[in-house]
Amino acid sequence: MNQLTKRSKNYSKWYNEIVVKSGLAEFSGVRGFMVIKPYGYSLWEIMKQKLDKMLKNTGHQNVYFPLLIPKSAFSKEKEHSEIFSEGCAVVTHSRLKKNKNELIIDPESRLQEELVIRPTSESIIWKTYKRWIQSYRDLPILLNQWGNALRWEMRTRLFLRTTEFLWQEGHTAHSTEKEAIKEAKKILNIYTDFSENFMAIPVLQGIKPYMDKFYGSEKTYCIEALMQDGKALQIGTSHFLGQNFSKAFDVQFTNSNGKKEYVWSTSWGVSTRLIGGLIMSHSDDKGLIIPPKIAPIQIVIIPIYKEKEKFGIINDMVKKIINLLEQERIRVKYDNRITFTPGWKFHEYEMKGVPIRISIGPNEIKNEKVEIFRRDTHEKIYISWINLNKLIPKLLNEIQKNIYQKALDRTNKLIIKSDNYEDFKQKINDNGGFIFAHWDGTKNTGNKIQEETEATIRCIPLSTEKEKGKCIYSGNPSFQRVVFSKSY
Repeated sequence: MNQLTKRSKNYSKWYNEIVVKSGLAEFSGVRGFMVIKPYGYSLWEIMKQKLDKMLKNTGHQNVYFPLLIPKSAFSKEKEHSEIFSEGCAVVTHSRLKKNKNELIIDPESRLQEELVIRPTSESIIWKTYKRWIQSYRDLPILLNQWGNALRWEMRTRLFLRTTEFLWQEGHTAHSTEKEAIKEAKKILNIYTDFSENFMAIPVLQGIKPYMDKFYGSEKTYCIEALMQDGKALQIGTSHFLGQNFSKAFDVQFTNSNGKKEYVWSTSWGVSTRLIGGLIMSHSDDKGLIIPPKIAPIQIVIIPIYKEKEKFGIINDMVKKIINLLEQERIRVKYDNRITFTPGWKFHEYEMKGVPIRISIGPNEIKNEKVEIFRRDTHEKIYISWINLNKLIPKLLNEIQKNIYQKALDRTNKLIIKSDNYEDFKQKINDNGGFIFAHWDGTKNTGNKIQEETEATIRCIPLSTEKEKGKCIYSGNPSFQRVVFSKSY
């Protein structure tokens, strides 16, 4: 296997190489679309399984709505449709026909109403809620959908920004504003829990500035994470939609006093972009590093032998070890392929980011010990195979904590305050990171800073108190620091 480009030399090239060489994904023959390979999809399935359980434990139910949305429904909420229409794919005809030696669109198959391939599902869902909601007894509705979406992208990058992506999108309906806001914040906390405790990515909770909120919402909550190169990545968003969609679709309910009210609502989602964040948060110049809780393979066992007659003895021992580990619900793979050398396999699973590698050969059998290799620290230790079922779960937990702590330490070092624009520009260009600075609250100032530094306002942090100061760019009064960063 070829070595990866070093992060310090070309971070973008390193990222693209690691996605392909680790077997996660590759670009398809259609520009902007990717093929998620089995290893990448198994990672997504585990992430999906963990997050799905968290959502169901808080009362949410899974559902599925159509991929195609009537243009009349899509156009209902004006702010929402005007923005998303720029990246929409539209179905205009229902079939092709053969013309000589090629297929062409059949002009007679033009649809009576054009259909939008969903960039997001608010419009089709609220068209349905119109039928479902009549009384306060019908509320709340707490639904989640796992599926895909399509938004045309000019510049694409595997997982981080693709025209089609996999995701979950939640859509809830409530009888009061207070309940809807509480729901939006609850989801933000679920995303934070998932990111930090499963993906080992520390995040910053905040609110998007008014010019960057989700179109059609009243307020967008978000979590932002810092990648190894000091740039920010938006991990997830949760939107308080107010009554914008219920008014657009005329969805009213009769309250307990017999009066008509418009429904309050939220929507929220995360996507396969999470995998891009996982790569850039933890991986090194030798390949992926995947936290054990979401690793498709938590342990790989590789036999070491020179004489074929030793192979059977090793196989028998490995069966016993696998039985011990599987009793602890550990995801184990035994790679007993004879077409590849142990050294080649070592490199392969290091590239794939498998948390623990166990090597076992005649010497290990003789000594009743196995060699343990930790992907996160590159340390080798020897453990008695009899104690594996007790020690391996503890070691996996230790690796999970270590990966998170390393990311947290790096993030904390790159959380910086700045009160001077020249100082701000230097810090953004030198190290990147989250720069806490005062902003005068105007879109114009935000645009000017972005033009001159490429830094954008990532969020207004929920964790900081109000603080009077002066905008680093205009010098005008400011009442709270916001978070600037270059981003993906």
